[in-house]
Amino acid sequence: MEFHPQPQAGEAKPWAFPAPERATLDNGLTVLRCHRPGQQVVAVEIILDAPLDAEPEGLDGVATIMARALSEGTDKHTAEEFAAELERCGATLDAHADHPGVRVSLEVPASRLQKALGLLAEALRAPAFADSEVDRLVRNRLDEIPHELANPSRRAAKQLSAELFPAEARMSRPRQGSEETVARIDSTAVRGFYEAYVRPATTTAVVVGDYTGTDLDAVLAETLGAWTGGAAQPRPVPPVTADDTGRVVIVDRPGAVQTQLLIGRVGPDRHDRVWAAQVLGTYCLGGTLTSRLDRVLREEKGYTYGVRAFGQVLRSAAPAPSGAAPGAAMLAISGSVDTPHTGPALDDLLKVLRTLAAEGLTDAERDVAVQNLVGVAPLKFETAGSVAGTFADQVEQHLPDDYQAQLYVQLAQTGTVEATTAVVSAFPVDRLLTVLVGDASQIEEPVKALGIGEVTVVTG
Repeated sequence: MEFHPQPQAGEAKPWAFPAPERATLDNGLTVLRCHRPGQQVVAVEIILDAPLDAEPEGLDGVATIMARALSEGTDKHTAEEFAAELERCGATLDAHADHPGVRVSLEVPASRLQKALGLLAEALRAPAFADSEVDRLVRNRLDEIPHELANPSRRAAKQLSAELFPAEARMSRPRQGSEETVARIDSTAVRGFYEAYVRPATTTAVVVGDYTGTDLDAVLAETLGAWTGGAAQPRPVPPVTADDTGRVVIVDRPGAVQTQLLIGRVGPDRHDRVWAAQVLGTYCLGGTLTSRLDRVLREEKGYTYGVRAFGQVLRSAAPAPSGAAPGAAMLAISGSVDTPHTGPALDDLLKVLRTLAAEGLTDAERDVAVQNLVGVAPLKFETAGSVAGTFADQVEQHLPDDYQAQLYVQLAQTGTVEATTAVVSAFPVDRLLTVLVGDASQIEEPVKALGIGEVTVVTG
């Protein structure tokens, strides 16, 4: 039998996160563009400065309804016609609202970029916000809420926010609104929010892909550049305050066979010098199947299918002249365990954190984490959409355009001691708020016996 010769691996090519070109259109709209040869699906991200803390009192969720309504008809097309035009372009258009603002995402074949950008500009410039469409979106949102509350992980996240942040803070309440607030939303409220916060002068567009043969400057000028609007007044960014007193809150779910676990507190955002070391240390703690938490809780004890530790930026602002940045990130550990082992699993999780504080990470753990985080980057950013999304994150978080590229350099240079110090500071055992969604009749007493703080049971 004759075999074909074994393929030989080629020489590895150097890789660096791409750098965008930055420009401003005549209407004040900022553009970040990045030509990626071979990426025939172009990704466009629109960042609107319409944050959740700008929502009128009692109308939590109006930013979400507005975001969803942007593609539900314009001054030129009904909702059905607009959807049909997008489909003819082979394009997808999505939008969502979060604490930093509203994001609108477009993906389209490069050959149809001009047509799709025209539709996108139309949605931003002259959305219809028809009564019937807004009412339908409100009903849809109200239908979603019971399903979210029934989902243990979503319910845990809702409780964690409500416990961490003061009641008057927007971060303490559901991002997409509650049943009470969403029910108050109508087309007048949606249009009022749009007119107050959506304008080209405070908008950034990110365009990533292969636009060979396209005069992108002309296309942008004809589409997004034709959108007009006035300037916006500077808006103060409220400080983020949180209560991370060590305690446990059990959300009672009688008969639950599993307990959803979410441990969290608020920490520094990406403007802080410790961020790279924190990313590295958190990855060693619970970023992958070979991390410490999984080795103990999954492999050794069999309590869970997996436990993850992560840091997620909630909101950032430009640093003040003093160097301080009024931003914050959620530092959390999440997973689920079977009900009878909730107490032992939580005890072992805390033992992992105490051992980490006492003994530190190993050089081997640090090396594997760096290899994984840095080595996977070329694959992680293989698509135009992933690159555009990262640029959009940097815009929302007031970071420099080369932030992601510098982060990989910092990760590679971070030592074991730095990573240990950062992760231990991120997850101090005595300053963690623990939320458990499960059967309180079975888990309350075992959790109290751990002595990790006051234990409160809530319903729902």
